[in-house]
Amino acid sequence: MKNKINLFCFLLSVVCCLALAQNAHADDNFDPNYVISDFEVLNYDSMDLNEIQEFLEDKGSYLANYKIKSCTKKDILNKTECSGKMMSGAEIIYDRAITNKINPKFLIVLLQKEQSLIEDSSPKQSQLDWATGYGCPDGGNGCLPNWKGFWKQINSASLQFIDYMENPNLYTYKAGETYTFTNPYSTTEKETTLVTPANQATAGLYNYTPHVYNGNYNFYKIWQRYFTRVYPDGSLLQAEGEVGVWLIQDGKKRPFITKGALTSRYDENKIITVNKTDLDSYLKGAPIKFPQYSVVRSPRGTIFLLVDDKRRGFASSEAFRSIGINPEEVIGASWEDINAYEEGRAITATSTYPTGALLQNNKTGGVYWVYEGEKSPILDAVFLKTKYKNKKIIPVSPEELEGYTTLDPIVYGDGELVKSPFSSAVYLISEGKKRPFISGKVFEDLGYRWENVISVSPKVLYLYDEGEMMVEDN
Repeated sequence: MKNKINLFCFLLSVVCCLALAQNAHADDNFDPNYVISDFEVLNYDSMDLNEIQEFLEDKGSYLANYKIKSCTKKDILNKTECSGKMMSGAEIIYDRAITNKINPKFLIVLLQKEQSLIEDSSPKQSQLDWATGYGCPDGGNGCLPNWKGFWKQINSASLQFIDYMENPNLYTYKAGETYTFTNPYSTTEKETTLVTPANQATAGLYNYTPHVYNGNYNFYKIWQRYFTRVYPDGSLLQAEGEVGVWLIQDGKKRPFITKGALTSRYDENKIITVNKTDLDSYLKGAPIKFPQYSVVRSPRGTIFLLVDDKRRGFASSEAFRSIGINPEEVIGASWEDINAYEEGRAITATSTYPTGALLQNNKTGGVYWVYEGEKSPILDAVFLKTKYKNKKIIPVSPEELEGYTTLDPIVYGDGELVKSPFSSAVYLISEGKKRPFISGKVFEDLGYRWENVISVSPKVLYLYDEGEMMVEDN
């Protein structure tokens, strides 16, 4: 049976449906073919009872203090009102999630999508009676009384979605097949929409709610708002079950096209595995195609050396020859590839260390990072074992070092994890600031690894301003 409440909700509670309406235009990141992953529907132990209760309280939900009788097997068989023990709203969500093996987060989003129950502090009784819209078919004449009641709604909806996952051939919409959906209740998109569900979970959502806007679009938007994590610039992300790795930069996700492009810049051990929904929340940025220090040729014939996020042109053919590059090693690149890099200082025949170098004062022992005619002091030897572990230290005279402009000391860039040896506090570097984790649990829940935390001297930590606390919903 296809179960839906949109028409019923529209006729019974206009306010409910309007509360779900989004902006006049749909989110560019929304993909109607892939609304949620199978894993995210089936991850039944994603929240414990206390976490569900705290979530309801944080949202000011009526359900945080709501209690009602649960149903016994006899009640279900006889189709009578529930006569079991009293349970709170959180207990019912948790109990049905664990019993029926469905994600409580999924049920929470469904409750908000269908009847705004997660954020409504004073709902009508009808919203509670038909909490998940189960037994309320599209275009029908109201809802079927056998499924009336909060416990029955949670139980029936969770069982229904499990059946969508386990017996997909029994239902109208199937993964991999293409369908045309009208959007009769849309406040965003009025045109018909072609959809090819990419997985069973998305197909199940269309079987439950047979239109894209606003029903399944609302589900997507609520899930994004409640449970999608936003990772700071510098994070390396990989969707669970996929091979591609992405760099978060300027708020966008940039794919690494080759293994060399990744490993020549970053440590693979720092890749964070995330839900595909988390990754899908980012707009796609320019791909990262070339390994560090690649030499590329633009369509016009200009040659550049790629260093980090900069492209450095050559002032002359003599300058090109001075760095010892074999012309056969030059890689052809498009303007799109070239323009993804910031313009750096041109390399001349007299340029020294075009890819950067570690120079050590042979009198004092001080070490500097020298690049593009500028030097930055290194205050902690840990940088030589981490950030510059593959660089050789070159002893030079104080006179040579004096020829370079002095900049601020070297620090770690976005995405690195640091701490002081004298404190248990761990920080994520983000936008040039140090952001402390509120707890070890949040650190682990976000996918970070303790072995990637770098212990630095307090004088290095003092170089950073304090940023916002890292919490679960970053």
